[in-house]
Amino acid sequence: MYKNIIKYKLRYTDVDFEDKLKLSSLLALMEESACASADELGFGYADLKPKNIGFVLLNWHVEMFEPIRLGNELNIHTWPIKPQSLIALRDFELYVGEKLVGAATSRWCVVDLNNFKITSTAKAFDENIVYNDTRAVKFDCWKIKKDFDFKFAYSHIVGCSDYDHYNHVNNTKYADFLIDVFSPSELKGKYFKELDIAYHTQCKFGERLELYRCSIGDVHYIDGRVDGSSRVQMRISLK
Repeated sequence: MYKNIIKYKLRYTDVDFEDKLKLSSLLALMEESACASADELGFGYADLKPKNIGFVLLNWHVEMFEPIRLGNELNIHTWPIKPQSLIALRDFELYVGEKLVGAATSRWCVVDLNNFKITSTAKAFDENIVYNDTRAVKFDCWKIKKDFDFKFAYSHIVGCSDYDHYNHVNNTKYADFLIDVFSPSELKGKYFKELDIAYHTQCKFGERLELYRCSIGDVHYIDGRVDGSSRVQMRISLK
């Protein structure tokens, strides 16, 4: 049963002010593992670029059972689920040593890099790939509600350092934008227990991304908008 397994030794720059793994760092490491797995199976960046297609992330769902800390060695297991016509799922298990400390699932689509329109996943996947359809986490509620009493938190102007090789804001960068609606005192002594991120539309250089927040107990909703239109959303539960 296929799994890609990579061990990561956490760096000082991967953690926050309490030496806990930052959300953006976790997403970046999972993305690294996803890319390594895709390379291994023959549908990685180098395989798809000549076809002028590529994968774009639509959603994250992550569940954490305890925080990951500086000094831990994080073992990430990942595998692709057999794709649908337009959507491909990829699951993850997170281990510190032999202990399962988290699990995640993600939704991806394949886009034509000429116009960034969604195209068939069949263009990316070889018919001979053997998939692992074991699920790391049971989840299918990808839509995040937007009908809350949101309050403006702050804004960010998209800069060159936010860009990736698709010339838009990399998904891991949004994690920092979204977390920055909190103050250090609000996050002190806490870690994220569960979170969902939905990416709606690309953000481009020079755009002003406005971040709005609504908190209901320990569950927080964050909405990132450009000209009033939602580009990215997060639902996060703190423990």
